[in-house]
Amino acid sequence: MAAVIEEPGLQEITSQFDRDGFAVARGLFTPPEIAEIRDTFMDLAKNGPVEGISEFKPGSYKPEDPLAKYPRMMHPHAHPELPVGPLARRFMLDPRLHTFLKTFLRDEPLAVQSMFYFKPPGARGQSLHQDNFYLRVKPGTCVAAWIALDDADEENGGMMCVPKTSNMEIVCPEKADARASFTNDHVPPPPGTQPVPVNLKAGDVLFFNGSVIHGSYPNTSATRFRRSLIFHYAPLTAQELAHFYRNPTTFDGRILHIPTATGGGPCGNIHEPTAPH
Repeated sequence: MAAVIEEPGLQEITSQFDRDGFAVARGLFTPPEIAEIRDTFMDLAKNGPVEGISEFKPGSYKPEDPLAKYPRMMHPHAHPELPVGPLARRFMLDPRLHTFLKTFLRDEPLAVQSMFYFKPPGARGQSLHQDNFYLRVKPGTCVAAWIALDDADEENGGMMCVPKTSNMEIVCPEKADARASFTNDHVPPPPGTQPVPVNLKAGDVLFFNGSVIHGSYPNTSATRFRRSLIFHYAPLTAQELAHFYRNPTTFDGRILHIPTATGGGPCGNIHEPTAPH
């Protein structure tokens, strides 16, 4: 049976989201649902990267890098020809997510991106960043729904967020430390703030605002994966969206059009974001 959202819980989570820019819905998805997601993606990746969905180019990872076999998968919901496609789309449009997203966005949510992270033992983390630097939703911002498929903590590469950065401007990132991060961008926390770990159990969902500075720790465990299925949403009233995020979809399955974001963003035209995160 699906988890039931109690109204007081929704109010408390919304208050935390409004205050800190992120909040966790505990146990939103059931163990059988989590196992179905995890097993379907692991089966697809059993022989390594999958052309057309895995974010992998020859030479992008050294052979000894754990991500050489398990790079993240981009937009799985857009691949109906693969077993993960209908599965990702089903969870992307799950009404339990809609309940929270409509409240956080104060608008109807549009699903615009899906991603799957494997994060095997030994994998690097992801340096601190802001999601709306990449999605470029205007007006307003995006919201992420980060579904934990394993228990996730500081040892196996769990998440960290910087509280009260949801009202920050989107800034041009610095260069990340490639020894600790598999992505290139780093946004330092403002003076007087610092990231805090957000420990999750499988089935929990971490929601965060697109301006919130967040990232993940390296996976220093010997045996523990830290798998996650992640969705991004824009408000129905959005007037711009980066061109990587095609076919915005309502929760009743309608595909809408959002004009492509214009201008160069916070880094100017030369450093316009060139890849989805």
